[in-house]
Amino acid sequence: MAFETREEVLEKVLSMKRPACPHCGAEMQIWEVPPINFSDGLGWGAPYLFLCVNDQCPIFVNGWDELEENYAQHASMRCYNYPGTQDFGFMPVFSSMGAKGQLIDDEELAAQQALKENIKKGFSILAECWVSKDGVSVMRLLMDATEPMRVRVKAAEMIGDMGELEAIEPLRSMKVGNQVLKKNIEEAIAKIHDRNFTRECPFCAEIIKKRAKICKHCKQEVAGL
Repeated sequence: MAFETREEVLEKVLSMKRPACPHCGAEMQIWEVPPINFSDGLGWGAPYLFLCVNDQCPIFVNGWDELEENYAQHASMRCYNYPGTQDFGFMPVFSSMGAKGQLIDDEELAAQQALKENIKKGFSILAECWVSKDGVSVMRLLMDATEPMRVRVKAAEMIGDMGELEAIEPLRSMKVGNQVLKKNIEEAIAKIHDRNFTRECPFCAEIIKKRAKICKHCKQEVAGL
């Protein structure tokens, strides 16, 4: 199962044609889902949605009376769409500013454009590193927290194929919050060991031969462990 970072999902959404609201025809805006559950408590199902924020939309205009009459709630509704689908729905809002705080504005779009350029630059460097077998530079990109996550994830994949045993300790020492990157780092370490027929001693964590029976560092018996 492939996992996508929020950066990757947003990049896909930004490349999509924005749908028109089926109720008023206004172009829908990109809306970042807040970290709260909705409806049945199972979440929104996507980190970004398209949202109609036209205050003249019939759904929003008529929603006040409808919710007041049927549910005794001073609220209205806005139409939303799941990106890349024809699935539309309604979310409750409690003022004319409702849901507008999570819109991806022009400043955010500019930041995303800069991110795309940094990703492109990072991938170009990684391609050069692959050709020149420059594992040191790959490790440098991987460990740089200011690099885009997609670049670091790709660097982790590459270091598994080209990294030496000396890379294992720095990889083990990295503090990573992103689960995709963490998974790729673990897979990279496993690949490096496989290529070198090695493993780590379960007692002292030093690198030993995979078939070793006694750790040469701590002298503990490791056969079968």
